[in-house]
Amino acid sequence: MKYLPIDSNLFISNRERYTRELKPNSLAIFNSNDDMFRNGDQEFPFRQDSNFFYLSGIDQAKSILLIFPDCVNPKYREALFLEETNEHIAVWYGKKYSKEEAAAVSGIKNIFWLDTFDAALKEVMSSCENVYLNTNENPRYSSLVTSRDQRFIKELMINYPLHKYERSVLILNKLRTIKSPIEIDLIKTAVNITAGY
Repeated sequence: MKYLPIDSNLFISNRERYTRELKPNSLAIFNSNDDMFRNGDQEFPFRQDSNFFYLSGIDQAKSILLIFPDCVNPKYREALFLEETNEHIAVWYGKKYSKEEAAAVSGIKNIFWLDTFDAALKEVMSSCENVYLNTNENPRYSSLVTSRDQRFIKELMINYPLHKYERSVLILNKLRTIKSPIEIDLIKTAVNITAGY
């Protein structure tokens, strides 16, 4: 375990605040970071996309978050897609979330395996007008490696060229500057650990 459990109300509140900023009939899509390979089958330690973690609390690769408050189908108003796990994956690649664990961590009720995402995407894209996408737009960011979000966005715009695309970063940069009481307590705990208290 990287850290102690975080109250799921933090992520529920973050999603509620984010959702209030969306235009009507808008879908937001967030991808987790990739596993990054060092050489052969050796991976670097996984580091989740900060915006994905801020909204879900999920610290696992191959995960996708959908937020579509006006969706006709209630199961896709807030949905999380995860890589399906089994004993073999747990032994060779490490423990992954079960649906129940992911729901407890994130506060999201609708958890699906990743192999159902393509069908879900077709359904939600057919009924939304605006699509909010996530990219790393930090002015100090520079990478030769194409991110999971960048690959996803490129394919999405090819397959759905007539939608209106928006940037989630403008909303999240504003929201994330104001820390909630739960976040402040977490920061204090981290500072105390660092200081050796």
